Amino acid sequence: MPTLSLPRPFLPRRGLALLAVLMLAGCAIAPPRTDDPLQKVNRKVYAFNDRLDKAVLRPAAVGYRKITNPPVRRSVNNFFTNIEMPVTVANDLLQARPSQALGSTGRFLINLTIGVGGIFDPATKMGLPLQTTDFGITLARWGLPEGDFLMLPLLGPSTMRDVWHYPVDGYFFDPLSLIAKNHGFNYGQYYLPQVLYVVSMRSQLIDAEGFLQTAYDPYAFLRDAYRQRRLYMLYDGNPPADVIEKIQGVDQPGFDPDELLEQQKQWEQQHATSKPAPTKS
Repeated sequence: MPTLSLPRPFLPRRGLALLAVLMLAGCAIAPPRTDDPLQKVNRKVYAFNDRLDKAVLRPAAVGYRKITNPPVRRSVNNFFTNIEMPVTVANDLLQARPSQALGSTGRFLINLTIGVGGIFDPATKMGLPLQTTDFGITLARWGLPEGDFLMLPLLGPSTMRDVWHYPVDGYFFDPLSLIAKNHGFNYGQYYLPQVLYVVSMRSQLIDAEGFLQTAYDPYAFLRDAYRQRRLYMLYDGNPPADVIEKIQGVDQPGFDPDELLEQQKQWEQQHATSKPAPTKS
């Protein structure tokens, strides 16, 4: 039976969602969304993922940082970022965006050759910045609504629409999956690159953990950050103002940002003494 790859595990996506929204949305204060009918189950899954992270993944990431230096970690990240580019190219074509597909193909080939297998990133310096997409965004561009929010075990935040990118991208477009389908692995060697990918990406998020730990409601913060990040991907980083206001809830009657900010400050004061010390790289 072919091996199915599930690209972009939950920890990298969680951290990137937080950072993207904080940088792009300007740390906007927004009330918790109410369109989360699966919230009760989602919160239990979130708690499970969080316990797994604290017990296994974070310690592994801390150990990884101790035995590697920043240039090595950057090279590992560059490699995995580049090897995932065929997923973006394929979905650019499915979205009928040939110019984006051409640019992503050029980036992939340049980093694969001049970048020595992708461990360096000369493409960015040559004017080909990183732009990623997936099958979830493809479905969105063709009009499929996102559906209910989902918190998936191990994989993290998703939606009824976005969840399809795991089987589709993982089975058809991910290079590691294609290699596994055409080679026999008796001892699970195929999963070693995936394990390294998870650990290396998780190590990048250690310095950003404070964002989630000081959130008034970490689950709601992660949920809303994920959905905002997906909007930025869908609109190529420039979503319409009314769309942002709608997802943030600031267009609803009774919205009071001062009240929400005060609630956030109170929560931070109550939990200030419980925040872990940052880990040095």
